Amino acid sequence: MRISQLSAESGVPIPTIKYYLREGLLPQGEQTSATRAEYGRAHLRRLRLIRALLEVGRLPVAAIRKVIDAVDDETMGVHQMLGTAHYALSPDIEPHEETQDWQEAREMVDQLLADYGWQVEPRAPAREELAQAIVTLRTLGASPTLADLAPYASAAQTLVQTHEIHQIPFDAPRETTVEAHIIGTVMYGRVLDTIRRLAQESESARILST
Repeated sequence: MRISQLSAESGVPIPTIKYYLREGLLPQGEQTSATRAEYGRAHLRRLRLIRALLEVGRLPVAAIRKVIDAVDDETMGVHQMLGTAHYALSPDIEPHEETQDWQEAREMVDQLLADYGWQVEPRAPAREELAQAIVTLRTLGASPTLADLAPYASAAQTLVQTHEIHQIPFDAPRETTVEAHIIGTVMYGRVLDTIRRLAQESESARILST
C-alpha cells in the first residue's frame, strides 16, 4: 500500500508517518521508485504500537525509541522486551533524601516480594514507586505494615495469574505483544481503580446509609 493508504488504514496523518520514518520509529517502506514506497501489514502493526505508547502510555519519543529497539532486537527474549515497555511506563520518582523512612520502606517492599515469592529485578522502578507510597503514607500519619499491604498483593497476584497474563498474546508478532501489554497495563489499571472507587461508594452506602 502507498503512504496515503497507510494513513487511511491506521488513522495516522501522513506528516506524522513521515516524522516517524525520519525518527526511525517506523521502518522504511520498500522503495519502488525514486518518489514512491510500498508499505505492508508490519507497518500498520508498528503504527498501532507507536500510538499505544504515545497516546495510552504517554511516553516521550526517547522512551518510545527504547521500546521500539527492544521490539526490533530479535535476540531479546519476550520477557525482557515486555520489561522494557513496563519500566518505560513507570513514573519518575522525585529526588529525595536517603532517610530512615526510605530505608525501612524499601525493606518492607523487599519483604513483601519475598513473602509472595515474586521474581522482580532489583532495578524495577515499581520497587521504588511502592516505597515512595509507603513513605508518603507515613508522612500523612498512617503507618502501613506488611499486613496492610498483603490484601492488595494477594488481589493483584490473583488478578494477574488468573486473568491479565492470559490477555497478552505471547505468540503474536512482537509489536502486537507489546501493544497488548501497554494497553492492558494502563487502561485496565484505570478500570481497576475506577471499579474499586465504585465499590467503596457502594460499601459506604451499605454501612452508613440510614
